[in-house]
Amino acid sequence: MDWTCKTEHRLDQLESHIAQQQRVIDDLSEALAHQQKDIERLKARLLQSDDRIAELEAGLAPASGEKPPHD
Repeated sequence: MDWTCKTEHRLDQLESHIAQQQRVIDDLSEALAHQQKDIERLKARLLQSDDRIAELEAGLAPASGEKPPHD
């Protein structure tokens, strides 16, 4: 191979490698976006659960002057 053919071959390899890296970056970006949506959804559910637990605990509070059985 002469110098021009080697250079062209090397450029083709580099372009192929860059294209593969771009596909990987795009795939990772998409996965990250999905994970972020999942995190936001789970955070909202956690807050709802916290609120519900607080409501249930408030309903179970002992009457005034009455000590809970575990104290």
